[in-house]
Amino acid sequence: MRVMLAGVSQIFLALSLTLVLGCGSGGDTPVAETVGEPDPVNLGVDEPSPTPPTKKPAPDPNHPVVRIATTMGEIVVRLDAEKAPITARHFLWLAGNQFYEGTIFHQVIDGYIVLGGGYTEDLQEKPVTHFSIRNEAYNGLKNKKYTIAMARIPDEVDSSTTQFFFNLADNDALNHISDKSAAEFGYCVFGEVISGADVLDRISKVPVADRENLASVPREPVTIKSVTEVF
Repeated sequence: MRVMLAGVSQIFLALSLTLVLGCGSGGDTPVAETVGEPDPVNLGVDEPSPTPPTKKPAPDPNHPVVRIATTMGEIVVRLDAEKAPITARHFLWLAGNQFYEGTIFHQVIDGYIVLGGGYTEDLQEKPVTHFSIRNEAYNGLKNKKYTIAMARIPDEVDSSTTQFFFNLADNDALNHISDKSAAEFGYCVFGEVISGADVLDRISKVPVADRENLASVPREPVTIKSVTEVF
């Protein structure tokens, strides 16, 4: 199935729809030599209190966080299952079933979008075995820079399946305007990047070329290795 994003006048989009914190300090502290084992109580020395364990953030079912590992780095996204429940849960379902593993970002337009989730490295369209989902573009979320949204067929409102894109700018033309037509219905935003925007910036600069009826395909594949829910 061939898909395009509305609002692109010259380029057609073809589709189907972690941090290791380390700190170290060290040094040799002189210790006075003593005879026997001095009793801290008798010396009037209080034993140090144990350090409380670091609390992990409590999971928020309305805003699950996913890590998208790519061959150019990791992108961490907070989904909005409160405003886009169908879309967010659908994306998590696909991720949980490893659908995105081995797919590529098959269209990159600097200053516009990075699109992926539908093709393998050899530009084979990955089979979709389920129905398309309802378009929640009316949810009030805007296609702002570093948000994630679902792609769809331009003239079909409810035609999103697996392909998604990152906005590389404030793409107002992709926002919901009205229900009068598919062109004005817009594209559903369902989350935002909270880490890894620099990765998207690097991806946006890769050399691209038109290949096999697909426009602006990276010359060297930018592959999604995994999409996992963090919390």
